[in-house]
Amino acid sequence: MRRSPGVLTSSFLLGLASFIGATSLQAGSAEAQSWFKTRSTQSSAAVGGSTSVPYGWIDFCHRRPRECKVPALPAADIKLTARNLSVLKRVNQKANSSIKPVSNFDHWGTMMDHWDYPVDGKGDCKIYALYKRKLLLEAGFPRQALLMTVVRDLNNEGHTILTVKTDKGDLVLDNMVDEIRPWNATGYYFLKRQSQQNPNTWVSINQRGGTPKRLSKSS
Repeated sequence: MRRSPGVLTSSFLLGLASFIGATSLQAGSAEAQSWFKTRSTQSSAAVGGSTSVPYGWIDFCHRRPRECKVPALPAADIKLTARNLSVLKRVNQKANSSIKPVSNFDHWGTMMDHWDYPVDGKGDCKIYALYKRKLLLEAGFPRQALLMTVVRDLNNEGHTILTVKTDKGDLVLDNMVDEIRPWNATGYYFLKRQSQQNPNTWVSINQRGGTPKRLSKSS
């Protein structure tokens, strides 16, 4: 059973900030070298033109307009240093362990897609992904590199994850696993995601994310 969440402690947020603000470690560090050798990260999903915006994002923006009334910015990727990788891992695991999984209908009493932050400590995949995006923004990562993404999972069911654009390729933060994975190691069918320049514009993908590597949840 997952622990009930709560507001992240200030020490946790300060810790994240210190990871970002500290002098970057070289990618040749032992940790980074090991990670890069065992994962094919040199890949980015090819995106197409503009496509429909998910209802859940539109509704989220109506309820939280300050989250969405933002200027367009040039595309930006993060440098995947060992420190930045550590932040991604820490945020992914923190969100996965602190939110109680519950379906959209059981949570909100509606079949209409409801996107939000884990205000009551519960939620489905959209809540996990939005929360991770929020934490990484607070930690100093650029908005243009943190993209809400809609896929079909290994059971061909709709699923939402967070794509992180890096100089080593697209990485995925997923509530189904605690491991950070390249997009092309998920086996998911990627449908669409936010534009890097404007989070209110969505672009099509329509391609399979490689061969699935099933990874167990961290304890």
